[in-house]
Amino acid sequence: MTSAAQLAELATDIAREAGVLARQRREEGVRVADTKSSIADIVTEADREVEALIRRRLREARPEDGFVGEESEPEHGASGITWVVDPIDGTVNYAYGIPHYAVSIAAVQGVPEPAEWTALAGVVYGAVSGELFHAVAGEGAFLDGRPIAVNPEPSAAGALLATGFGYDPRSHAGDLAQVERVMPYARDLRRFGSAALDLCAVACGRLDGYFERGLKPWDHAAGGLIITEAGGRIDVGSEPDDFGRVLVVASGPALFDRLLTAARGA
Repeated sequence: MTSAAQLAELATDIAREAGVLARQRREEGVRVADTKSSIADIVTEADREVEALIRRRLREARPEDGFVGEESEPEHGASGITWVVDPIDGTVNYAYGIPHYAVSIAAVQGVPEPAEWTALAGVVYGAVSGELFHAVAGEGAFLDGRPIAVNPEPSAAGALLATGFGYDPRSHAGDLAQVERVMPYARDLRRFGSAALDLCAVACGRLDGYFERGLKPWDHAAGGLIITEAGGRIDVGSEPDDFGRVLVVASGPALFDRLLTAARGA
């Protein structure tokens, strides 16, 4: 029987290979292949090629597993393990040449729905920085092999927070109102453009908290496990807003309830 640590090791090897391919394609020049939810929500040819590489490597190593990826149709497996993959998290950064994007790979057990699965292993690889975040259920979270932990509580100056905004212009007013509600708890706000890396930044204490509406399971599957194994809390939402977007909030335990309440507007 394969252990969660072995799943993390496999994901690490594949994420590094995928990151090399993503960087190579970026150096060659990015071509936008399609749009998704709006004209601003793009897919590059590299997204699809990198996901195909990850899917192929996983199938070669574990042919009975399922697969859920951002850029291709889901595949149900017979093993009870499903891989949840974002080949290039931060595609707009990638397309513009901003060196802040990641490969995110998680192995989960059960139905591939965040509220129902049990995350076993998660890897987020910063394809430009070369930083490798990983977590194994019950065994902690790590950055380049060193244990990491969330900030136990924000400083007296307030919490350093990160967020993101939706691609639908109609949702921007609500996103800005959400920021206004959260700012009384903040010393400042960052907007980096990669949810997976934002979650990892919370996990290792570079940020105190993160909130955003509109994430998909592949955006937070790996990062969510890394957060909880680093001693933090994450809520992946259940009630969608008027645009069908659920709210994801993550932070250390001391800040979490306040941040969640403010972000929800409750």
